[in-house]
Amino acid sequence: MELGFEVIDLPTSDHPEPGDTAPDFTRPLVGPEYWADASLSDVVGGPTLLAFHPMDGAFPATYMWNAIDDHGFAEDVQLVGVSASSPYEHKDLLEERAEGARLFSDPDAGVAEAYDVENHLDGMEGVTEHRPAVFLLDADRTVQYAWVADEWPAFPDYEEVAAAIDEHA
Repeated sequence: MELGFEVIDLPTSDHPEPGDTAPDFTRPLVGPEYWADASLSDVVGGPTLLAFHPMDGAFPATYMWNAIDDHGFAEDVQLVGVSASSPYEHKDLLEERAEGARLFSDPDAGVAEAYDVENHLDGMEGVTEHRPAVFLLDADRTVQYAWVADEWPAFPDYEEVAAAIDEHA
């Protein structure tokens, strides 16, 4: 089958694993009505699915948030996303999908670097976006479940994510 795009192997990631404390950060957090700088530690108050996604509008981001919406994860956990997109782009994404989520804007990919989920785009010097990744965090930011893409494009097994939520939320 012809995919219409090239599948690319990504470098090994040294991302947070279950049992690790997720790195804290402060970035603009976009909600349905406004955005303001917030830290992850201020946002996480219970089970939280932290989803890193490529730039808003790209098919992987659309696919991820449609799948998250379809699985109804917002009913069981707090949904927080992170990407390189601007708050303005996040507002558009929230109007179209990502129901119940809030999205951190990380245009310099500093958060992606802290989580080791950067995707340095081939042929685009200095352009980095976030590879798909999900981390299930408890109220203390302890990672309960982690998945990070090892090729581009790749997506988590959403049934596996649901099972982790059922077990830990």
